[in-house]
Amino acid sequence: MKRIDKTLLATLSSQAAASPRKRAHHNLHPQLDDKVQRLCIAMEPGTYVRPHRHMQPETWEILLILSGAVALLIFDESGRVLERIELAAGGEVTAVEIPANTWHAVASMEAGTVVFEVKQGPYAPITEANYAPGSPADGAAAQRLESWYRTARAGDSAPV
Repeated sequence: MKRIDKTLLATLSSQAAASPRKRAHHNLHPQLDDKVQRLCIAMEPGTYVRPHRHMQPETWEILLILSGAVALLIFDESGRVLERIELAAGGEVTAVEIPANTWHAVASMEAGTVVFEVKQGPYAPITEANYAPGSPADGAAAQRLESWYRTARAGDSAPV
């Protein structure tokens, strides 16, 4: 039996805090080609999640907050925020299902944040075609975008 307990969450959060990317994963699925991908993702504030969609292959994604809080941003084709959904452990919203082909990004809003993600498998790395056009892969521009995520609201467009 696999368990998600306070010890696992604390360990993952500690690993994320020590990681240059400020993220750590714990897969519950046994293999990358499993038909259902299930994993815990620890995300510390400052981790950058590049705006993306899951079009190739087309897949939905479920996020469930286990600890801490995240801001999920949903974008239109031009990069304008359509919706901001705040997920918080014990909060008003604790889980969302993101439809396939939906542009989105996530910002960790608290130290010790861990989300549980479920999506269709097999695992496929995100291809360049599935990243938002013009979005930075990393560096100073990526950090500015991640910082903007924290306050972005519906109707806002990413800073140039």
